[in-house]
Amino acid sequence: MDRVRIGFVGVGGMGQCAHLRNYVTVPDCEVVALAEIRPKLGQAVARRYGIEKVYASAREMLAAEELDGIVASQPFNRHGVIVPEILGAGVPVFTEKPLAASVEVGERIVDAVAKSGTWHMVGYHKRSDPASMFARVEIERLKESGELGGLKYVRILMPAGDWVANGFTGLIGTDEPAPALEFDPPASDMDEATFRAYTDFVNYYIHQVNLLRFFLGESYRVTYADPSGVMLAAVSESGVAGVIEMSPYQTTVDWQESALIAFERGWIRVDLPAPLASNRPGTVTMYRDPGDTPPAAIVPQFPWIHAMRQQAINFVAAIRGQARPPCEAAEALEDLRAAREYIRLLKGR
Repeated sequence: MDRVRIGFVGVGGMGQCAHLRNYVTVPDCEVVALAEIRPKLGQAVARRYGIEKVYASAREMLAAEELDGIVASQPFNRHGVIVPEILGAGVPVFTEKPLAASVEVGERIVDAVAKSGTWHMVGYHKRSDPASMFARVEIERLKESGELGGLKYVRILMPAGDWVANGFTGLIGTDEPAPALEFDPPASDMDEATFRAYTDFVNYYIHQVNLLRFFLGESYRVTYADPSGVMLAAVSESGVAGVIEMSPYQTTVDWQESALIAFERGWIRVDLPAPLASNRPGTVTMYRDPGDTPPAAIVPQFPWIHAMRQQAINFVAAIRGQARPPCEAAEALEDLRAAREYIRLLKGR
């Protein structure tokens, strides 16, 4: 395959700063068109990034362009409206997390993917951080070798903080009014207050719900929701304990997200940067105390590639058949179900 031809559906804040500015620098792809319902914004973004074709809607773009992949950066509570239509093009689709705003809509999207003959990658960029990718390989290696004993515990800490990290510098905006959009219906199994709590949770913490499964290497079920809303507890299919600590404190000019993966005789710690920080990968510390040699800590060094850029590279590689997508729609549906169980335990409904 020559350079992968990518089309963008939506170039708002995240569309530009989390995605487009990364795709235009990936050598194996070319952004050939974009669809943006705000015409002035679409033209301004196209000029900035040297994109030749601009369309007023996804439907127009898909009818006119031969694309290899589509990046649709849209509010997650309209994925059920727009993703099935985009899947009709029969090429891989990327959207931001979460898959949808409810389990019901997520199920409809997964069904649409199955009928489309293609695949849908959901943007859990933390899986694409070089530190997370390295840690996952090392975790699986240690599980297989048993050199540090069994996997005992995975803890993810995610305090509220400065997730932007100046990442919106250079954002193009216009004075166009906010367009009228069609949104997905609310979940039928929740009242208004519960659904609001659910969407707030998935908007902010679904990354950690997904990352817990990534480091466990298997599915899990939520077993406890602390009434204060600070802690979620889970147990994996093989009985490994997992915890997500949600904003036990907050920071103003820093981001202090981390994951601890504990074995019987050692651990791996992953520290992740702010989501929109550029050219900054996470860090990994590996502590080994096997008993027959002195304990030691190892800190590998990674290239200056941030997670959003690596995510773009991973999507393009998957389109080219060189790798699997880091997270597809069917697995992302598990996150919505885990979040629903958490809210059920927290709210009693």
